[in-house]
Amino acid sequence: MKAVAGMVVSNKMQKSVVVAVDRLFHHKLCNRYVKRTSKFMAHDEQNHCNIGDRVRLEPSRPLSKRKHWVVAEIITKARIYEPILPLPPSPYSTS
Repeated sequence: MKAVAGMVVSNKMQKSVVVAVDRLFHHKLCNRYVKRTSKFMAHDEQNHCNIGDRVRLEPSRPLSKRKHWVVAEIITKARIYEPILPLPPSPYSTS
């Protein structure tokens, strides 16, 4: 197996993330390229990955029933937007 790159879609577990990996292949009958997505569970020792991060996975020994990959590096961090806080009420408002 070789290293793959994908996007983190879930980090709700301790030391684990779910990564979606896209691939393209040529469909011979339809003569078109088709995109397929595979989801892999990967080990994240320091819990540094957030949803939306682009990561590189490397194969490893089986760590659990579904976890056979390790996060090797975070390629790009996801942009995290802070919610805009509402303005405080004006002292001149009637309500």
